[in-house]
Amino acid sequence: MARPIRLTLPQVTGRTEGSVVRSSLTRLIASGAAPSRVALVRATGLSRTSVNSHLEPLLAAGVVVEDGQSVTEGRGRPAHRLTLAPRAGVVAVADVGVHSARLAVVDLDQAELARRSISLDLALGPDPGLAALEQGLRDALAEAQVAPSAVRCLVVGLPGPVDHERGRPVRPPIMPGWDGFPVGDTLRERFGCPVLVDNDVNLMALGEARARPPEESPLLYIEIGTGIGGGLVAADGALHRGADGAAGDIGHVRVPGADDVVCVCGNVGCVEAVASAGAVVRRLREGREDLATIEDLAGRLRTGDPVAVRAVRAATEPIGEVVASLVHFYNPRTIVIGGLISAASDDVLAGVRSVVYRRALPLATRNLLLVHSVLGDGAGIAGGVAAGIEAVLAPDHIDALLG
Repeated sequence: MARPIRLTLPQVTGRTEGSVVRSSLTRLIASGAAPSRVALVRATGLSRTSVNSHLEPLLAAGVVVEDGQSVTEGRGRPAHRLTLAPRAGVVAVADVGVHSARLAVVDLDQAELARRSISLDLALGPDPGLAALEQGLRDALAEAQVAPSAVRCLVVGLPGPVDHERGRPVRPPIMPGWDGFPVGDTLRERFGCPVLVDNDVNLMALGEARARPPEESPLLYIEIGTGIGGGLVAADGALHRGADGAAGDIGHVRVPGADDVVCVCGNVGCVEAVASAGAVVRRLREGREDLATIEDLAGRLRTGDPVAVRAVRAATEPIGEVVASLVHFYNPRTIVIGGLISAASDDVLAGVRSVVYRRALPLATRNLLLVHSVLGDGAGIAGGVAAGIEAVLAPDHIDALLG
């Protein structure tokens, strides 16, 4: 993973709590935004004496180290580079799909120690699904040569609605048997560390926003795959989940003219049932045995298959109508279109962009960026890394590392 994913910072203003300052210092170091003492002084606005006094406990505990490399910052003697020490622990991330999961282990300085993909089947229910996930994570930790006790936080993205506070899926349409299952509590017992459970597209949105300059937020991320999901990141870089974690669940917005199309959620006319990549595949595979999966559709798009291109272009019309409404409601600075078929061809982006600029009013679109993902299928892992490291280095938890 590319190293500097931006991390949010607690507010540091003059005299403040030591844990808040230590949290800010470690996050600045972990994100690469302030790799030396001089840079920390500049970034926080605190005096050099104050920065050093809060940095010393972190150095003494081996959480932060000066690795001997030089950092040149203007005139004067080169400064020593600060990094978070490997012994401070790791964050494990699982970006879970319907049939597979991407796993990663990173240290608190964002150095990637292991990455792998595993097969699993969420349709079999939570017990076999979590057993496969647990084994995959333990294998990844073994590959990274890290003991499970060194995991400071585990972040899991699931393909459905999630009660983030309780760590439980909530009536996920494509995860039978998972409703209300205590995913967070179960994995916490097995790994002995805090577990964050979120919707997978939320993590993709967070990763995409943190990989871009701050001025490109607020950001709306739209994933077009088996279904259609959305994630919202505010101007301050934080996820907007809404009151109950349902914000961004755009796949079940109803589109006109599709009252005969039944969605997996039980309603009719949902944009996900009409225009997702999964819906396009279902329409095209009748009589075509060579087109059974979204991967097959993406392959057809890459080769310019006219039937596939036409079907995908038609699907972008209802998606664009929904996105145009969201532009007025949320007024994002950036809209990112992700997913396998978007990466395979510019037809998806061009189609959505055409509808949005035609339907939305000038004030909402004059500075709008409507673009491809810069992280591709790594966006969920990047968002999980950001969420996990921020949780470990939060003011309420930073001092636990000093022990």
